[in-house]
Amino acid sequence: MTVRVVNLGLPKSGTTTLGVALERAGLTVADFKIRRGKSPDPDIAGSFVARQMYEGYFRTGDPLDRLQGFDALTEISVLNRDLCLWPQTDFGILDALRRHHPELRFVASMRDAREMSGSMLRWSDLGTDRLPQGQVPGLPRGFGETTLERVQWIEAHHAFLRAIFAGDDRFLEYDTAAPDARETVSAFLGIDLPWWGRANENTGFRAKGVA
Repeated sequence: MTVRVVNLGLPKSGTTTLGVALERAGLTVADFKIRRGKSPDPDIAGSFVARQMYEGYFRTGDPLDRLQGFDALTEISVLNRDLCLWPQTDFGILDALRRHHPELRFVASMRDAREMSGSMLRWSDLGTDRLPQGQVPGLPRGFGETTLERVQWIEAHHAFLRAIFAGDDRFLEYDTAAPDARETVSAFLGIDLPWWGRANENTGFRAKGVA
């Protein structure tokens, strides 16, 4: 088994929806964290996808060196008190992925930037604490608390991906909410997707200090 597709979208862009859709299509998926009991390699169970990508990159040059038991990686960043890792923003990681895995396909899930920004604000303390207090590439500490700052960061990330992958037919940027999203992703990956919906959806404000 070898990784077939990596999602370069940001959190709250539909990464979990993609992960569920690929799992229901029969793929082995790592989404954000390598879940215990689902990892083909027990040595990395419980670890974060981003951490293992950087372990592989700096030890062997190949970001997928320790992740070859998966078909798909659908959420690859992590931001908590101990880790702030964003492989989808890192030119070195992206370049190494393309060089080491010429058959690998890349997708970039996205939504309207303002909708994504609002979803980040409502998701736990992501928009209120973790983004403003983190050292996120393109969003230095002290920025990310306002809608304008988050929207600018989101749009800049996708502009970065379009520039990096310009003319590359192994890359697909798609809108998770588009009526033809399932068909678009299915055709790009060459697999049938029996399910497409909304997973990990915000049902209300969950951020600290917001009712």
